[in-house]
Amino acid sequence: MAKKKTTQNYSNAFLELQNIVADIQDDNLMLDELADKIKQAKELIQFCENGLRKIEDDLEKI
Repeated sequence: MAKKKTTQNYSNAFLELQNIVADIQDDNLMLDELADKIKQAKELIQFCENGLRKIEDDLEKI
């Protein structure tokens, strides 16, 4: 079952990524669950990268 997307911020996305890493390291995931976790992690990483770029741009403007 897919999780509902919630409004993200960097801290929540980072915590969720840490949980995904822990789940993957647990070695108890079925292949489809692993694929879902990896897809979710990829989306969270992209979200975090975009957020960090925006912060960097904002700081350069200051």
